[in-house]
Amino acid sequence: MAKKDYYEILGVSRDADEREIKKAYKRLAMKHHPDRNQGDKDSEAKFKEIKEAYEILTDEQKKAAYDQYGHAAFEHGGMGGGGFGGGGGGDFNDIFGDVFGDIFGGRRQRASRGSDLQYNMVLTLEEAVRGVTKEIRIPTLAECDTCHGSGAKAGSSATTCSTCHGAGQVQMRQGFFAVQQTCPTCHGRGKIIKDPCNKCHGQGRVEKTKTLSVKIPAGVDTGDRVRLSGEGEAGENGAPAGDLYVQVQVKQHPIFERDGNNLYCEVPINFAMAALGGEIEVPTLDGRVNLKVPAETQTGKLFRMRGKGVKSVRGGAQGDLLCRVVVETPVKLNDKQKQLLRELEESLGGEKGAKNSPRSKSFLDGVKKFFDDLTG
Repeated sequence: MAKKDYYEILGVSRDADEREIKKAYKRLAMKHHPDRNQGDKDSEAKFKEIKEAYEILTDEQKKAAYDQYGHAAFEHGGMGGGGFGGGGGGDFNDIFGDVFGDIFGGRRQRASRGSDLQYNMVLTLEEAVRGVTKEIRIPTLAECDTCHGSGAKAGSSATTCSTCHGAGQVQMRQGFFAVQQTCPTCHGRGKIIKDPCNKCHGQGRVEKTKTLSVKIPAGVDTGDRVRLSGEGEAGENGAPAGDLYVQVQVKQHPIFERDGNNLYCEVPINFAMAALGGEIEVPTLDGRVNLKVPAETQTGKLFRMRGKGVKSVRGGAQGDLLCRVVVETPVKLNDKQKQLLRELEESLGGEKGAKNSPRSKSFLDGVKKFFDDLTG
């Protein structure tokens, strides 16, 4: 009799990930577990079928073979022979504890990986754009250099806990579940330290401030993070250390404003240059450059200087510098300057002024029409 498709047994698609497979198995295993269906042969057979499908589809090598060859991959000695037939390998606790380990704490409490740390680094715009290497000091928990993380005094060692026999957990029976709880004697470590290290007092870790050299790549921006693997807190009882994340914040610049890969700045010009045109020096992150201002330039006009922006840390083309012109009204005029402006104002008046100030003429015409419509 042909075997059912493993994916069909668990009710998942062929592209389901391990999380989906475990979720489906958990639901079906609880429904058909023998302890819950005592004397029901059909449920017992169904449970074995579900268990077999789960064992194959959560093993990367076996799953790949099954996806390529189907059930034939496990016949005639392939992939370890027919030991999978009928769910004969291992007992329920081995695999069921695997799936529900997050609920009941698992079969053994492993030493905890060290915590990740975060350091907030403030950079100038120039440092962020060009990249920089900085030294930082981090307060952290480091492995004790006296006991090398074991927590035991030199010449001694930790002994296996007699309560849980090294499992770190004790088992309590509740219905058809074997519920695991943290061992009250060793607090989940599985070992007892009778002679603790004098320096770390049996913790295996000590408080320490360490200095690190951090290389910040060119092009970073506020919100970017640089990860330093293994530079976080040391793990418990020799477990791996966590990571250090350097969080970047770029200070506000007095001249430039960054938007993605582009930079923006305001360039004030006097109205004589705005009217007649000219040339003005503008700043870039690489130095000064000359900007040609054409005659009759209005305030708010944007001038683009290509390639004078930022090259992102993620790659791609370099951004541009966009200069926004602001026409500045003169202040603290002397009598001669005021007189010249009055003469200019007179020369721009009347019908002639319409062609010199087209936007003003258009605005005034619009205002006149607005009030005419109200009174009409």
